[in-house]
Amino acid sequence: MTRIDLTIDGMVCSMCESHICDAIRRAVPVKKVTASHRTGQAVVLTEQPIDLTALTAAVEATGYRVTAISSRPYEKKGLFSRFF
Repeated sequence: MTRIDLTIDGMVCSMCESHICDAIRRAVPVKKVTASHRTGQAVVLTEQPIDLTALTAAVEATGYRVTAISSRPYEKKGLFSRFF
């Protein structure tokens, strides 16, 4: 699984977060997506590789601006994961 972090300029409310999440879900196959207007970030979890250009274009088509994007491997951490 891959975690993609986006820094997004222009989000000011929870409706902005919803617009961002909906646009991302429509554009690329995701496992989970969250956005926060307080931090100005969105986090996308995906099981398959996705086109970062398409992801950026989907967000910017809604009127927001992606200022940074990063990708890294993601492993789900459970309550007892530190013991194994």
